[in-house]
Amino acid sequence: MKTRMIRINDEIARVTADVIRSELSDPRIGAVVSVVGTETTQDLKHCKVRVSILGGEEEREATMEGLSRAAGFIRKRIADTVNLRQTPEIKFVYDDSIEHGMRMRKLIEDVNKGTSDFDGADNIQPNR
Repeated sequence: MKTRMIRINDEIARVTADVIRSELSDPRIGAVVSVVGTETTQDLKHCKVRVSILGGEEEREATMEGLSRAAGFIRKRIADTVNLRQTPEIKFVYDDSIEHGMRMRKLIEDVNKGTSDFDGADNIQPNR
C-alpha cells in the first residue's frame, strides 16, 4: 500500500474515533467502541471502518445501527478535518479481533496456571 493511502487511512481512523468518542450522543452507541482500522479504496469513494465493540450481542447490534445512522455526520466531520478532494462514503464493519485476542490471552493464562481443560487436540474445551 502506498504511503499516501496509509496516511489517509490513519487520519480517517483518528477523526472517526474522535467523533465517536466526543461528538455522538446516540444512546444506542455503547461506551466501549474502538476503531480498529480503516480500508479506503484507491478512488476515495468508499471506506470501511472496522470497529470493535465490547458488550453483549444486543449492545453490538444497537451500536452498529447507531454508527450506521451516524455515518453521514462522521463523513462530514472527516470532510471538515481531512484535506481530500473527495470524502469517501463510510461503512462500519464489526471486527472481533480484540475480543478474540482477549479470549486467547485468557486461555493462555489458564494453561499456564494449569486450570484449562485443553485436551491436546485442536479442540479447546471451556472451563467447568
